Amino acid sequence: MERKTNKIKRIRGYALVMVFAGLIIMYLGVFFRETPWLFGLFILAGFIPLGFSVIIYFWVGMVSTRIITVECPNCERPTKFLGRVDYCYFCKEPLTIDKELEGEEFNLDYNVQHRRDAFVARKKQKEDQ
Repeated sequence: MERKTNKIKRIRGYALVMVFAGLIIMYLGVFFRETPWLFGLFILAGFIPLGFSVIIYFWVGMVSTRIITVECPNCERPTKFLGRVDYCYFCKEPLTIDKELEGEEFNLDYNVQHRRDAFVARKKQKEDQ
């Protein structure tokens, strides 16, 4: 089952999981404190997911400054919108900014260019028949 959540929130969630994974790996190193090289290995291995999470948080922050903000018609709150289709950050209402996708069944695949183009081509072919 697909989780109904905003893309920005989902990416931040993955980064948070990486923070906790890094801390857990580092904590496991405490059990090997009598063996300094193994202790150091766990500490360094824990820094890898922590470093990736910092990079992801930085990237999300940079992306958040450039994406558009739309007002959700359901809860009337401004939500950051990434891609052609996305969920409202607050009420999880499916939203789209593409006029060709209005009234269609919500699918996150519409954010992928070739899948959206294939959908639009099928829609036009049905209209022509």
